[in-house]
Amino acid sequence: MANLLILGAGGFGQMVYEVAEQSGLYERIAFLDDASKDSRVIGKCVDYKLLQGEFDCAVAALGNNRTRLAWVDSLLEAGYEVPVLRHPTAVVSPSAQIEPGCFIMQRSIVNTHAKLGRAVLINCGAIVDHDSAVGEGSHIGLNAVVKANCHIAPGRKVEAGEVIFSTRRPIEGVDSRQLEDALYAFGFGNECSYVKPFGAGHINETYAVYMARENGDELAYVMQRINIVAFHRPDHVMSNIFGVTEYLRQSIRAQGGDPDRETLSYIKTRSGDPYFEDDQGMPWRCYNYIADALCYQTAEDPQRMYEAGKGFGRFLTQLDGYPVETLFDTIPNFHDTEKRLAAFKQALQRDVKDRARTCQREIGFVLAREADCSVLMEQLRQGRLPIRVTHNDTKLNNILFDQEGHSLCLIDLDTIMPGLSLNDYGDAIRYGASTAAEDETDLDKVKLDMQLFELYTQGYLEATRGVLTDTEREYLVWGAKLLTLECGIRFLTDYLQGDVYFKTEYPTHNLVRCRTQFKLVEEMERRFDEMTAVVNKYA
Repeated sequence: MANLLILGAGGFGQMVYEVAEQSGLYERIAFLDDASKDSRVIGKCVDYKLLQGEFDCAVAALGNNRTRLAWVDSLLEAGYEVPVLRHPTAVVSPSAQIEPGCFIMQRSIVNTHAKLGRAVLINCGAIVDHDSAVGEGSHIGLNAVVKANCHIAPGRKVEAGEVIFSTRRPIEGVDSRQLEDALYAFGFGNECSYVKPFGAGHINETYAVYMARENGDELAYVMQRINIVAFHRPDHVMSNIFGVTEYLRQSIRAQGGDPDRETLSYIKTRSGDPYFEDDQGMPWRCYNYIADALCYQTAEDPQRMYEAGKGFGRFLTQLDGYPVETLFDTIPNFHDTEKRLAAFKQALQRDVKDRARTCQREIGFVLAREADCSVLMEQLRQGRLPIRVTHNDTKLNNILFDQEGHSLCLIDLDTIMPGLSLNDYGDAIRYGASTAAEDETDLDKVKLDMQLFELYTQGYLEATRGVLTDTEREYLVWGAKLLTLECGIRFLTDYLQGDVYFKTEYPTHNLVRCRTQFKLVEEMERRFDEMTAVVNKYA
């Protein structure tokens, strides 16, 4: 058993002696004190170095905060073990982090994830609640209460019976009360090192949240303020996201995968809500950051299209058993091509900006394909196409890749809804297999890259084998054509209405966009049989 040296034989020192004695951990206990005549005092405080051969443990039982901390540091520097002494009636959470030289006295409580710095005194009956931090050399007085998520400054004395309520500390990068409120709502306020804008999205306001770790600051979470102009019912959006991601975790785990990397994991607030609403009525949500993952804007390496096809196909397959009827339709009629056509006709009839005269060729292009707009919707009405969980924004930059180039995880889950698998497939081809940007003005540059089309199709069909129906495979090429046509119709409709939906950089921006989509539709029509042959090859 060890021997314990107590510096200070006053009233507090006597209390500490009893605590040490009741612990049963020490064979011999003695005092050092500059004035006391107690028979157990074997020297003055300065003699601590001379007694190291007899005593391996030492504590500083001194009431003055600054003096107690200074002596603890001196004892540690001299090589003593400076233990934490706690009374048997004290309650200390196993998750609490307690540094050397602390005293936790009778009937006191140190709760979950609390932190005590060196030489802290928690006096009789005091409470330090969960996730609070008490700075070095502090004294929490008799029956005082430090409530959850508080920070007690080093050397502070909290008076007997005093109640300390949660306080907020400055967080670097926080430039609004709303962001600060969100960080605290999700429980990050006391641990967050700093935040900064994150990502290249144009819909939601997004921040990277860095947390302090042993090896330095680490990007751990992503915080987003949801754009309620785009998503009128954030409760429905988050209900869909939580339901789908929790189901995905089960599917991934059952397949032997890593659910912490292969799907986003959304976090609820400390009050258990799926999102936090700030004082301006704007919703905030949070999810874990996936480290060592890459996001690409283009398929410079064609193999990315193959991996993207596998990734989006795997998403469909893993959600094959999901109760799709429980999902909310967060953007009604999002891929209902017939209704998109009807909206176009109404915009054409009203022509509120007198723009119809400038786009007669494009108007004729749509009207010539009016019957095409009903192809998939008619198959749906006949019950030949199943409703599935669909992502509805299957651009290449909405999938993460690992360091080896393999598809890892889908992101940007706001548009998860019930829909047709053909819509997800078609939108991926529309975006990923085009040789030109969405607003390319030189239409000669707009081609369908058959290599990229084939790679995506191969990956998608490999991942969905046994899940897609024969009818779904039969209409895949129609999905590519109609999603491209639908997108062009939406651009043209917005142009006729005066650019009220899509952001534009110049007056004819939406018209240019619609022209690239229609050129791509023509490419798909010209190569329809060739595309069908590719599908059949891998189906």
